[in-house]
Amino acid sequence: MNFLALIGRVILDGLETAGRMGMFAGNGVRHAVLPPFYFRLIGRQMLAIGYFSLPVVGLTALFTGMVLALQIYIGSARFNAESAVATIVVIGITRELGPVLGGLMVAGRVSAAIAAEIGTMRVTEQIDALVTLSTNPFKYLVAPRLWAATITLPLLVLVADTIGVMGGYLIGTQKLGFNAGSYLKNTLDFLETADVVSGLVKAAVFGFIIALMGCYHGFHSKGGAQGVGRATTDAVVSASILILIANYIVTELFFAK
Repeated sequence: MNFLALIGRVILDGLETAGRMGMFAGNGVRHAVLPPFYFRLIGRQMLAIGYFSLPVVGLTALFTGMVLALQIYIGSARFNAESAVATIVVIGITRELGPVLGGLMVAGRVSAAIAAEIGTMRVTEQIDALVTLSTNPFKYLVAPRLWAATITLPLLVLVADTIGVMGGYLIGTQKLGFNAGSYLKNTLDFLETADVVSGLVKAAVFGFIIALMGCYHGFHSKGGAQGVGRATTDAVVSASILILIANYIVTELFFAK
């Protein structure tokens, strides 16, 4: 009976957390779409989330494209299908690796920063001070971050796609001996609009998840510095898991027959 009680407690705690998270997300979206809008805060968050994440996302995409080209060439050489390298690289980068790896890298950087910032405000009672000053914390803290992350992640992923494909192109032409013109022709001929659009939609969803998890765990942090550290860790872990789940769901919606 103790074992069954433990299972029930875990299930109930999970449902309670999911419900609390859903209510928080609904409240955040409601304040994000209703006026007034803090455009200056949104711009500041777009700079912090997008511009300062560009180096790590760009490096990740570059070396991912290079490694992908090498691995595909090694595997396709067994079947005399080396010409498929350019096609698989561009599809793999735009559909999956660009948005997923970009989202995970931004989650590690941005979600932790948001949780730490808002968590510190919570434990030092700055959020209570905002309420005292008749400022809605959701409108002032959550909504700008949701807007900024949802807008900037597709832009980051678009840059990551370009850099990743360029990395595959460099390896293909400089190391594997492909003709530059043929490589580019195969890349453009087999790239479809749906490949790019699906990746950008994924990026927007991932951006929303990253900002939401950072805000949620920061908002509910307690227990001083230790609580803030725990909230930061929980934000990164939950954002990463939800990104992988959302990736499958969006892929199913776009490409399931």
